[in-house]
Amino acid sequence: MTPQTAVAGATPPDLGPRSGLRGRPWPTLLTVAIGVMMVALDGTIVFIANPVIQKGLGASLADVQWITNAYLLALAVALITAGKLGDRFGHRLIFLIGITGFAASSGVIALSGTVSMVVALRVLQGLSGAMLMPAALGLLRATFPAEKLNMAIGLWGGVIGGSAAGGPIIGGLLVEHVNWQSVFFINVPVGAVALVLGLLVLRDHRAENAPRSFDLLGIVLLSGAMFCLVWALIKAPVWHWGDARTLLFLGVSLLAFVAFALWQTRSREPLLPLRLFRSVPLSAGTALMILMAFSFMGGLFYVTFYLQNVHGMSPVDAGLHLLPLTGMMIFASPAAGALITRVGPRVPIFVGMVLTAGACFGMSTLEVDSGTPLMSVLFAVFGIGLAPVVVGATEVIVGNAPLEHAGLAGGLQQGAMQVGGTLGTAVLGAVMASRVGSVLPDKWAGAGLPPLSGAQKGAASSAVEVGVAPVPEGTPPEYAAKITDVAHDTFVAGMSTSFVIAGCVAVVAAVLALFTKPGENAGAGHGVAHV
Repeated sequence: MTPQTAVAGATPPDLGPRSGLRGRPWPTLLTVAIGVMMVALDGTIVFIANPVIQKGLGASLADVQWITNAYLLALAVALITAGKLGDRFGHRLIFLIGITGFAASSGVIALSGTVSMVVALRVLQGLSGAMLMPAALGLLRATFPAEKLNMAIGLWGGVIGGSAAGGPIIGGLLVEHVNWQSVFFINVPVGAVALVLGLLVLRDHRAENAPRSFDLLGIVLLSGAMFCLVWALIKAPVWHWGDARTLLFLGVSLLAFVAFALWQTRSREPLLPLRLFRSVPLSAGTALMILMAFSFMGGLFYVTFYLQNVHGMSPVDAGLHLLPLTGMMIFASPAAGALITRVGPRVPIFVGMVLTAGACFGMSTLEVDSGTPLMSVLFAVFGIGLAPVVVGATEVIVGNAPLEHAGLAGGLQQGAMQVGGTLGTAVLGAVMASRVGSVLPDKWAGAGLPPLSGAQKGAASSAVEVGVAPVPEGTPPEYAAKITDVAHDTFVAGMSTSFVIAGCVAVVAAVLALFTKPGENAGAGHGVAHV
C-alpha cells in the first residue's frame, strides 16, 4: 500500500473512509486488549504456580524468586526503549514481535525441564511484554480521535484489571486440575489469536517527524540505571536497606540516572527528550502513576497474605474475595474514561485518589477476624478510586506527549507503574519488618510463650511478616493456638501501619492530581503517515 500522509489539523484518520477492518478504532482496541490481557494475566498467574514449579523442578526458594525477578527486571529495564522502538519502526510491527515473542517463550517455558531455562525464558517474556504495552498505547493514541481516546484507555485499563484479577483464579484451577505447565501453555492460543487479529486489523501509524536514529549510549545508561534501581528494591527486603550491597546498587543507579540526564542534553536525537518534562501535566502524571502504584501494589501485596495466611483461604478463594476491587476497576474504568472526556482529568483523578486514600486508611482498621462484608466494601472503594486514576494519568502522560513520542510516553507510563509498584512493595516490606520486630517480642512474652533464641527470633519474624504462624512440629495444641494468635495479631499490626503509609502517599498523589490537565496533543492522526 502506498503511504498516504495526513496533514496537520486534518480529520483524524479513523473517521475517514476505510475498507475492511484494518485501522478501525474498535477492532484495534480489541486486538491490543487481547495482547495486553496475556501480559496482565501472566503477571499474577505465575505466583500461584511458583510453589508447584519449585517442587516439580527441584528448585530452591532463591531459584523461584528469580523466576519472578527475572521477568520484572527485563520488563522494567526495556519499557522506555521498547516504546522508542515503536516510534521508530511503527507500533504495529513492535506489537506483533512482542506478541510472537511472549507466546513462543511461554510455550517453551512449559516444555522446560530445568529452572535455569525457565529463568532465561522469563527474561525473554519480560522483553516481549515490554514491547507489547507501550505499542498498545501508541496504537490507541494514533487510531482513536481525541474525543474517544479516554473511553478506549478506560476499556484497555478494564481489561488489564480483569486479567490481573483472573490470574489467581485461573492459575489456581489450572495448577490444581492440570499442571504448572498449563499456566504458560495458556498464553500460546491467546497469543495466536492476537497475532492473527494484529495482522488483519492493525494499521501502522508513524509521525512525519518520527525518530530516525538511536541513542545507543542513552539506552545503555537508562537500562543500567533502571536495572540497578529495581534490583536494589527487589533485594532490599533480604539484604536490608542499610546493607552495603543495597546502598551500592542505589548509588550506581543514581549516578547512571545523572549521567543519562546529562547525556540527553547533548545527544542529537535523545532516547528520552528531557523537554517532555517541561510539560507540568506530563510530569505530574508520571509522578502520580508512581505514587498510585506504590499505594495500590504495595498495599495489595499484603492483602493476599492476609486473606490466605490469616483467614486461611485458598488462592482461588482469595482471588474471589478480591473481585469487588478488580470488578469495580473493570466496570468503572470505561465510565471514568467517559467522565474524563466530559470534564477533564483533574477532578476525577483527585476524587479517585481521595477514595483510594480512604480505602487505604479503612483497610488499616482491619482486624484478624474482620468479615467479608467489610472487606468487600473497602475493596470496592479501592477499585472505584483507582479506575479514574489509571485512566486519567495514562491520558495525561500519553496525551501531553507529541505524537512522534507516543510509544515513548507509553513506555514512560508503564515504567512509572513498575517502579512505583516495586518501590511500594519494598518500602512497605521494610515497614512490615520493622513493625514485626518491635511488636512480636512483647506479644510473645505477653502470651506466656517460651522465650525464643536468636536464630528462632529471626525465623519467627520472617514467618510472621507474611502472616504465617511459626508453630514447630509437635507443639501442644494450646501453645499452637497462642502462637497463631500472636503471629496473626502481629501481622495485622504491621499491615495496619503499611496501609496508613500507603494512604498518606495517596493523599500526596491527590495533591499532584490538581496539576493535571487534558492532553494537548491528543488528536489522532495529526501529521501521521499510514502504511
